[in-house]
Amino acid sequence: MAQSKAQPDICVLSNPKSGTSLRNPGAVDRAMAVFGPRAELRPFSGDPADEAARAVRDGFRIVVAAGGDGSVAGVAHALAGTGCALAVLPLGTFNYFARGLKMPEDPEAAARAILDGQRHDINVGTLNGRVFLNNIAIGIYPAILEEREAAYARFGRYRLLAHLASLRTILRFQQPYRMELYQDDTRHRIRTPMLFVARSAYQLDQFGLEGGDAISDDRFVMFLAHQQTRLGFLRLAWRLIRKRVDHGRDVIVSTPRRIAVAVRGRRKISVALDGEKLRMRLPLRIQLNDHVLQVILPPAKIDDPL
Repeated sequence: MAQSKAQPDICVLSNPKSGTSLRNPGAVDRAMAVFGPRAELRPFSGDPADEAARAVRDGFRIVVAAGGDGSVAGVAHALAGTGCALAVLPLGTFNYFARGLKMPEDPEAAARAILDGQRHDINVGTLNGRVFLNNIAIGIYPAILEEREAAYARFGRYRLLAHLASLRTILRFQQPYRMELYQDDTRHRIRTPMLFVARSAYQLDQFGLEGGDAISDDRFVMFLAHQQTRLGFLRLAWRLIRKRVDHGRDVIVSTPRRIAVAVRGRRKISVALDGEKLRMRLPLRIQLNDHVLQVILPPAKIDDPL
């Protein structure tokens, strides 16, 4: 009697019309050749969280997010607390989450690492219930993302364009926000052009910023920019590039477990979440997710800090 064919247990989600797919033609196909019959490719458009949730309902054990940090965060939103593991095929511009996992950026090597990898539980943050993996920001940073996407649409997704978009946005900087900020049980009124909340120790290290220990202790690292002028922000950007940010002079740093933000005169605000620009209703509430997320780590990386 012939044996029945084993069902795939890995679902690979890829948006064929995204900028990352167009910039890396054939990358997903090369990874699928390595996965072999264990994997099923599901193209999608729109919110990857919807497709990831469908993959969970269909019984897949691993869902691979083939794309950048924004796509990975969307898949993570659907997988947290389900027992279905997240794996990453890094095809984005910066790939901070995948690089923090030490996932190879070559698609074939990444696919092999996923097949041979191990599951590991992590705690992730949420913004008004939406999962994020690396960071969220309000103020000038969402405006930088808008300028960056416009440049990508014209010239392609290159890291140099991302830096030029940052410079162009800073030169057109208008005025800071007046915020009412809650950190755990304390309340502050502040005026700042940017609030940045990090959940990735790897990304902090890339910019020479403090806070990795706090993230390991299941806290957020929040940065409030002191600078109030274009020139001041240019200086801050230059210090970030050189990894020489002064944590007293340039930014205020704190490590809360819960954050809430309101902005004077606004009901909604643009927010950057893992490289994606969203329009969200105020107040913003930031906290750890109630459910752990299982991720696939490459072999021999299970004891490495994330």
